[in-house]
Amino acid sequence: MTRKPLIAGNWKMHKTPEETRAFCTDLVTAGVTAKRADVAVFPPCVALAAASEALSGGPVGLGAQNVHPAEAGAFTGEVSISMLLTIGCRYVIIGHSERRALFGESSAFAAEKVGATSGTGLAPVFCVGERLEEREADRTESVVRSQLQPVLDRLDAPGDLIVAYEPVWAIGTGRTATPDQAQAVHGFIRALLAERWGDEGDAVRILYGGSVKPS
Repeated sequence: MTRKPLIAGNWKMHKTPEETRAFCTDLVTAGVTAKRADVAVFPPCVALAAASEALSGGPVGLGAQNVHPAEAGAFTGEVSISMLLTIGCRYVIIGHSERRALFGESSAFAAEKVGATSGTGLAPVFCVGERLEEREADRTESVVRSQLQPVLDRLDAPGDLIVAYEPVWAIGTGRTATPDQAQAVHGFIRALLAERWGDEGDAVRILYGGSVKPS
């Protein structure tokens, strides 16, 4: 099956709205297209409006770094699906290792977020990945399965789900997974998707979400 690649840039807590507008304007001016791959950027929440204005009508998609599953309510500091859709987002990152490690988000809560986005037009980029000690203990597959299984159990069909394998040991550490290491985990994830959804699971795009180097 042919799957169109997705190149997604998570900006984390970088760039003000003004810096975001300038960067996205430069991106459009540079002539980025979506012919061979979809392209999306994920600025901080306060810069989404600036990015949306600069990217409007162009080939570069816009995504958010987080979302809450509730439509509205007393959730200080959170943002809803409808808010992100209104501002022009087409993607949202869910289950990032930093959300799990720094903010205590569980796989169950991440799966709830994925379930809430299903069918809304906001494609979830669901992150899975192991820590260094888990890889060294040969637990990569069991960790990835435990993170992904709640999503598999919740969804009747994959819809617009995207899975990102992001080995925690290769995020901002200067270490990178080899192509063989990444492909081995991608193959394992692909098998889980196919086991749950058959041919529909084969259509799900799987990204590598760890750090990379030019080489």
